[in-house]
Amino acid sequence: MSRNVLLAHEDKTADGALVASLSIPWGQTVQDLAAGYHMVWPRDMCQSALALLAAGAQDAPLRGLMFLAASQLADGSFPQKFFIDGEPWRDNASQLDEYSFPIILAYHLSEAGLLRQFDPTGMVLAAAGALIKNGPMTQQERWEELEGYSPSTLASNIAALVCAATKWADASTAQFLLEYADFLESHLETWCVAAEGSPVPGVTQHYIRILPTHVNGVFNFPEDPDTAQVTVWNKDYNANTIVDAGFLELVRYGIRAANDPIIVNSVKVVDAVIRKILPQGPAFYRYNHDGYGQGNLGEDWYDGATFGVGRPWPLLTGERGHYELAAGGDPTPYIRALEAFAGTRGLLPEQVWDLPDLADPPFVTGGPTGSAMPLAWAHAEYIKLVRSASDGQVFNHLKVVADRYQSQPGQAPRARSNIEIWNFNRPLPSIPAATTIRIPLAAPFRLRWTIDDWATSEDSEATATALGIYYVDLVTQEAQAGSSLAFTFFWTSSQTWQGQNFSVALQS
Repeated sequence: MSRNVLLAHEDKTADGALVASLSIPWGQTVQDLAAGYHMVWPRDMCQSALALLAAGAQDAPLRGLMFLAASQLADGSFPQKFFIDGEPWRDNASQLDEYSFPIILAYHLSEAGLLRQFDPTGMVLAAAGALIKNGPMTQQERWEELEGYSPSTLASNIAALVCAATKWADASTAQFLLEYADFLESHLETWCVAAEGSPVPGVTQHYIRILPTHVNGVFNFPEDPDTAQVTVWNKDYNANTIVDAGFLELVRYGIRAANDPIIVNSVKVVDAVIRKILPQGPAFYRYNHDGYGQGNLGEDWYDGATFGVGRPWPLLTGERGHYELAAGGDPTPYIRALEAFAGTRGLLPEQVWDLPDLADPPFVTGGPTGSAMPLAWAHAEYIKLVRSASDGQVFNHLKVVADRYQSQPGQAPRARSNIEIWNFNRPLPSIPAATTIRIPLAAPFRLRWTIDDWATSEDSEATATALGIYYVDLVTQEAQAGSSLAFTFFWTSSQTWQGQNFSVALQS
């Protein structure tokens, strides 16, 4: 039934256009007839395509990939969401996981031998280039609300870059992609793991939902989960107190092991903060203090003055089931919970009611709220979990990623990247000495730089890549600690200077 639900969400005039849902959440009061959820989100769409692949379909996942390739923007990015004719929705934000998932889908189809005569090389490399040009932080994470460093977004970015480098890049391009992936991987704990704010006694480190990186458009440094503030539904909180389970994607793709101590600690925090045991089984909220959901008296989500309360999402039960399997546990309780959440109609909702039964509106504990139903992503997660349980391993685990980032027994831990990325989104004011500063930009340039306050200077021509990215590496030395590296840009296409100097302090 879930397979048929997903196939019903593919448009019949635009092959491969799998929409997020045929419903409009709270459609009786939210008159969003132009959009609702019946649009294409690359993230949701790739989840559906991978689930169909898990269910044995061959044509539908390839149709989905080809539709995405035809809808890709000229700069290699993908719109946040768009109509089935490829027209983007009016207010699109950059969501870097949506640049990554088409690459991951292409990789799985390639591994399955199902690409046929379709060559995704151009799409993959353009998407990988867009990911680097627009990163490392994302304008919005998978819940489409906040900017910064998100564990789930970073997981998809790292995995996609490794996939692209492995399958579709020449040697020098592959090295460039892998070095950027390694830079992201090396910063996961720095950006996304808090040492404070845990509600669980004895847990000293845990993944947070997101680390905001810009405040009022200004880069917020240092990138510290324990000092940053995050605004959630118009209220401010310490970033280290807001948690979700997006870090589980690090395990799904193979970036971190299921028994990684910080992953294990973070699961304890999730269970303490955002798990709810319902009659149907375990359920999970997106994050604490969520405001996207039904009001406590059953009111529709937004009444024009106040927001509602985020309710549990069944798809997150599926994600947790995948983690349990990866950790050597039994995913069956999570499969059964999903089936129970689907009810007699067999349709999985976006959110389920987590309070006692109501008569008006007629909500039942563990039954659907007024949000989207069916949600294609939830059905996709269910299918993949059933397939994973049958196989005894996570279906869309990426061995190529795990081989790169997980040490085997007896092996020394992987050395962390020594590269720091500087760009106009992330103008670092300081770095440790003996670090390489890489400056990757979307236009050709020459860098004029100095280490002695312009007493002398050097020019470095940017190296071109096959990704439409040009970069300069500046290798600093430990002996240079205490000095500053200053630089400016000459744009070769327009033959103009930047007209501004930038400076990075080298610390011991």
